[in-house]
Amino acid sequence: REMTLHPADWLARLPGAGGARYVRALRHGSMELELYAPRGADAQEPHARDELYFVVSGQGRFDLDGVITLFSAGDALFVPAFTPHRFIDFSDDFATWVVFYGPVGGEKP
Repeated sequence: REMTLHPADWLARLPGAGGARYVRALRHGSMELELYAPRGADAQEPHARDELYFVVSGQGRFDLDGVITLFSAGDALFVPAFTPHRFIDFSDDFATWVVFYGPVGGEKP
């Protein structure tokens, strides 16, 4: 079935339990969609599955295993499974969809 997810609806649910800065919006098979909106600092650790970020709002820098790039609303970022990454120097309005998918260890090329 078709479903439209609006970031504002999910931002209203943050912070979550224990101060969580993410909320799961959808799960289908191996795919999970979350809205992530860290404040101040991004303390995430590498994840076991591949992930895609779709920046909803804000701007900043993205560190992908030591390679720094600029990002802003509308950008998409890919992170292979187990790769260190984090958002740095981001604006107070930063929010991004994150899609986790595939098997543990990531998709094979």
